[in-house]
Amino acid sequence: METRRPGLLLVEDDQDIAGMLSEVLADLYEVDHVPDAERALAVALRRHFDVIVVDRRLPGMDGVALIQAIRRANITTPVLMLTALGTLEDKVSGLDGGANDYLVKPFEFDELLARLRALRRAFTAEGRRRYLGEWIYTPDNKTVYSPTGGRILLTVAENALLDLISTSPERVFSREEILHAAFNSDDSPGTVDTYVHYLRKKTSRDMVETVRAHGYRLGDRP
Repeated sequence: METRRPGLLLVEDDQDIAGMLSEVLADLYEVDHVPDAERALAVALRRHFDVIVVDRRLPGMDGVALIQAIRRANITTPVLMLTALGTLEDKVSGLDGGANDYLVKPFEFDELLARLRALRRAFTAEGRRRYLGEWIYTPDNKTVYSPTGGRILLTVAENALLDLISTSPERVFSREEILHAAFNSDDSPGTVDTYVHYLRKKTSRDMVETVRAHGYRLGDRP
């Protein structure tokens, strides 16, 4: 089975630099290159990426403004800023704008790759990650990330339900199985239906699939 390569959004207006970076990064990442901030914001709002690399000096909206807009949209994807401006003030403004790290030009590709690995390790450390279709689920911190990067917090019961059905995505769980494994044994089978409704309302109608006369299973499967 082919291993999924992490998605990387590269925002760089210099075509020569972008070409070199794309070539180096393509060995490890599925790279999407966008040359300006406005289009990059539209792409980031529409698709999930595992990491974003942003040049500070961009035409129109600059890199800091782009990162601020991404954070205002509740997109939590780790961001590395590339900058030719190496003063302390420039670094602080970039980090305060929402970047997770910065790298001053010129830089070695090995350092860039190491910084990206570190960013992704830190982000993944929030908890185990499961890919539910285009959604990302981290059961350890009861959080689901939408395809647009939005962060959705689950209650203990909602998390128990999603944790259970996402461990075996193809399996159909009866209400009784779900009740026994994820809820209080004193609850009625109708409790399962109630929390399926809550979970769908918070995420999407397709997150949990109803299998008529049998029960439920994960709807957004990898």
